[in-house]
Amino acid sequence: MANESRPCPCDIGDRSDYGGRGQEVQVGHIKAYVCKPPAGTDKAVIVIHDIFGWQLPNTRYMADMLAANGYIAICPDFFVGQEAWKPSNDWASFDDWLKTRNAGKIDKEVDVILKYLSEQCGAKKIGVIGFCWGGAAVQHLMLKNPHLKTGVSLYGVIRFFEDRSSLLHPTFFIFAEKDDYIPLEQVTLLEQKLKQNCKVDYEIKIYPGQTHGFVHRKREDINPQDKPYIEEGRKDMINWLNKYL
Repeated sequence: MANESRPCPCDIGDRSDYGGRGQEVQVGHIKAYVCKPPAGTDKAVIVIHDIFGWQLPNTRYMADMLAANGYIAICPDFFVGQEAWKPSNDWASFDDWLKTRNAGKIDKEVDVILKYLSEQCGAKKIGVIGFCWGGAAVQHLMLKNPHLKTGVSLYGVIRFFEDRSSLLHPTFFIFAEKDDYIPLEQVTLLEQKLKQNCKVDYEIKIYPGQTHGFVHRKREDINPQDKPYIEEGRKDMINWLNKYL
């Protein structure tokens, strides 16, 4: 298991053995991983990666899972060619690295992807999910992008956008009870602000005993007692997308 005291242990269970069922494509100035369902659909989900980037096998596995549930899934490189964080990097340099990768500055890329999904894939209803850094990006998009229908933020870093809570679209927030990176006090505060300011459907759910990164962990690293919560988190995510797309 990853050392939970590091700034972001999203790499727990790196799926090095998972190749993915989709394909890599070039969309404008961005590379992206796309996986399509067996039957045609006009529903799509943008998958926003964590700090370990768009090629992390764990994240591609989640995109494939969305495709298996009937969605066109696309995971673009939101770092736009800049290097993803590596588990072997020095965590002391993490804050400086993060400054050049702002989860609130992905709008240009999202517009390019929306155009691609609409024109090339026939998508009419588009949602977004994201993990950790990507979860924060989901919150950013739910606050400002009129073209997305719904979002699921999985252990999204609250401090990036903690002062803004007027969501435009239904949003589901998944948090882990024992997340060293996102303290429960922050989750409570987010809930209070959403109660005061949010006029659309939202839900915050805290999964007991879980740690950061739990939903996109590979099966070899799943403790038997964690497995039900991981499966529940995945099912809840799909159910939310099914409800609002």
